[in-house]
Amino acid sequence: MRKIIFAGSTGSGKTTLCQRLHGQEMAYKKTQAIENFEQAIDTPGECIENRYLYKMLLVSSVDADVIGLVQDCTKEESYFPPGFATMFAKPVIGIVSKVELAQTDEDIAKARDYLQAAGVERIFEVSSMENVGMEELQAYLKT
Repeated sequence: MRKIIFAGSTGSGKTTLCQRLHGQEMAYKKTQAIENFEQAIDTPGECIENRYLYKMLLVSSVDADVIGLVQDCTKEESYFPPGFATMFAKPVIGIVSKVELAQTDEDIAKARDYLQAAGVERIFEVSSMENVGMEELQAYLKT
Protein backbone atom coordinates (compact mmCIF):
# COMPACT_ATOMS: atom_id res chain seq x y z
CA MET A 1 0.00 0.00 0.00
CA ARG A 2 1.28 3.45 -0.90
CA LYS A 3 1.79 5.92 1.92
CA ILE A 4 -0.30 9.10 1.77
CA ILE A 5 0.18 12.46 3.44
CA PHE A 6 -2.99 14.40 4.20
CA ALA A 7 -3.07 18.19 3.98
CA GLY A 8 -6.11 20.33 4.66
CA SER A 9 -7.53 22.96 6.95
CA THR A 10 -8.17 22.44 10.65
CA GLY A 11 -11.20 20.20 11.14
CA SER A 12 -11.31 18.97 7.54
CA GLY A 13 -11.13 15.31 8.60
CA LYS A 14 -7.47 14.37 8.10
CA THR A 15 -7.05 12.59 11.44
CA THR A 16 -10.35 10.74 11.05
CA LEU A 17 -9.22 9.57 7.60
CA CYS A 18 -6.01 8.23 9.14
CA GLN A 19 -7.97 6.47 11.88
CA ARG A 20 -10.36 4.88 9.36
CA LEU A 21 -7.55 3.75 7.03
CA HIS A 22 -5.79 2.08 9.95
CA GLY A 23 -8.85 0.51 11.59
CA GLN A 24 -8.50 2.60 14.72
CA GLU A 25 -11.23 3.85 17.00
CA MET A 26 -12.73 7.06 15.65
CA ALA A 27 -11.99 9.78 18.19
CA TYR A 28 -11.50 13.51 17.72
CA LYS A 29 -8.01 14.69 18.47
CA LYS A 30 -6.46 18.01 17.47
CA THR A 31 -3.25 17.25 15.60
CA GLN A 32 -0.47 19.43 16.99
CA ALA A 33 2.49 18.10 14.97
CA ILE A 34 3.23 15.87 11.98
CA GLU A 35 2.04 12.40 12.97
CA ASN A 36 3.16 9.22 11.22
CA PHE A 37 0.89 6.24 10.81
CA GLU A 38 1.87 2.99 9.10
CA GLN A 39 0.36 4.02 5.75
CA ALA A 40 -0.41 7.72 6.27
CA ILE A 41 1.01 10.99 7.52
CA ASP A 42 -1.33 13.36 9.36
CA THR A 43 -0.53 17.07 9.32
CA PRO A 44 -1.85 19.95 11.42
CA GLY A 45 -4.32 22.20 9.63
CA GLU A 46 -2.02 25.12 10.32
CA CYS A 47 0.37 23.73 7.67
CA ILE A 48 -2.08 24.75 4.94
CA GLU A 49 -3.64 27.73 6.71
CA ASN A 50 -0.29 29.54 7.04
CA ARG A 51 1.79 29.86 3.89
CA TYR A 52 5.04 30.06 5.82
CA LEU A 53 4.41 26.44 6.91
CA TYR A 54 4.20 25.10 3.32
CA LYS A 55 7.85 24.11 3.72
CA MET A 56 6.82 21.76 6.53
CA LEU A 57 4.43 20.02 4.13
CA LEU A 58 7.09 19.76 1.43
CA VAL A 59 9.67 18.26 3.78
CA SER A 60 7.16 15.83 5.30
CA SER A 61 5.88 14.75 1.88
CA VAL A 62 9.26 13.16 1.13
CA ASP A 63 8.16 10.14 3.19
CA ALA A 64 4.90 9.74 1.26
CA ASP A 65 4.08 8.24 -2.13
CA VAL A 66 0.87 10.25 -2.66
CA ILE A 67 -0.30 13.68 -1.53
CA GLY A 68 -3.95 13.93 -0.42
CA LEU A 69 -5.55 17.38 -0.31
CA VAL A 70 -8.59 17.19 1.97
CA GLN A 71 -11.47 19.64 1.43
CA ASP A 72 -14.40 19.61 3.87
CA CYS A 73 -17.56 20.00 1.75
CA THR A 74 -19.30 21.88 4.58
CA LYS A 75 -16.78 24.74 4.46
CA GLU A 76 -17.46 27.87 2.44
CA GLU A 77 -13.76 28.56 1.87
CA SER A 78 -10.69 26.70 0.72
CA TYR A 79 -7.10 27.26 1.75
CA PHE A 80 -5.70 25.62 -1.38
CA PRO A 81 -4.50 28.26 -3.84
CA PRO A 82 -4.87 27.59 -7.57
CA GLY A 83 -2.12 25.29 -8.81
CA PHE A 84 -1.09 24.29 -5.27
CA ALA A 85 -0.51 20.65 -6.34
CA THR A 86 2.32 21.69 -8.66
CA MET A 87 4.66 22.21 -5.71
CA PHE A 88 4.81 18.43 -5.20
CA ALA A 89 6.78 16.04 -7.42
CA LYS A 90 4.36 13.20 -6.64
CA PRO A 91 0.78 12.29 -7.52
CA VAL A 92 -1.69 14.64 -5.83
CA ILE A 93 -5.27 13.50 -5.24
CA GLY A 94 -8.22 15.39 -3.83
CA ILE A 95 -10.50 14.13 -1.10
CA VAL A 96 -13.90 15.71 -0.51
CA SER A 97 -14.58 14.89 3.13
CA LYS A 98 -17.72 14.81 5.27
CA VAL A 99 -20.02 14.11 2.32
CA GLU A 100 -22.66 12.82 4.76
CA LEU A 101 -23.00 16.39 6.09
CA ALA A 102 -23.50 18.09 2.71
CA GLN A 103 -26.72 20.09 2.65
CA THR A 104 -26.93 20.01 -1.16
CA ASP A 105 -25.12 18.50 -4.14
CA GLU A 106 -23.72 21.99 -4.74
CA ASP A 107 -21.70 21.71 -1.50
CA ILE A 108 -19.86 18.69 -2.90
CA ALA A 109 -19.52 20.29 -6.34
CA LYS A 110 -17.98 23.42 -4.78
CA ALA A 111 -15.44 21.30 -2.85
CA ARG A 112 -14.59 19.44 -6.07
CA ASP A 113 -14.10 22.79 -7.84
CA TYR A 114 -11.67 23.95 -5.13
CA LEU A 115 -9.65 20.73 -5.49
CA GLN A 116 -9.64 20.87 -9.30
CA ALA A 117 -8.40 24.47 -9.17
CA ALA A 118 -5.62 23.29 -6.84
CA GLY A 119 -4.55 20.87 -9.59
CA VAL A 120 -5.35 17.41 -8.21
CA GLU A 121 -5.27 14.42 -10.57
CA ARG A 122 -8.27 12.55 -9.17
CA ILE A 123 -10.99 13.25 -6.60
CA PHE A 124 -12.54 10.91 -4.03
CA GLU A 125 -15.74 11.72 -2.12
CA VAL A 126 -15.67 10.19 1.35
CA SER A 127 -17.26 10.01 4.75
CA SER A 128 -14.79 8.59 7.25
CA MET A 129 -17.45 8.45 9.96
CA GLU A 130 -19.92 6.47 7.83
CA ASN A 131 -17.26 4.59 5.83
CA VAL A 132 -18.52 5.96 2.50
CA GLY A 133 -16.06 6.04 -0.41
CA MET A 134 -13.25 4.60 1.71
CA GLU A 135 -13.01 1.34 -0.27
CA GLU A 136 -12.34 3.28 -3.47
CA LEU A 137 -9.64 5.36 -1.77
CA GLN A 138 -8.03 2.26 -0.24
CA ALA A 139 -8.09 0.49 -3.63
CA TYR A 140 -6.32 3.48 -5.18
CA LEU A 141 -3.64 3.41 -2.47
CA LYS A 142 -3.06 -0.32 -3.07
CA THR A 143 -2.19 0.20 -6.75
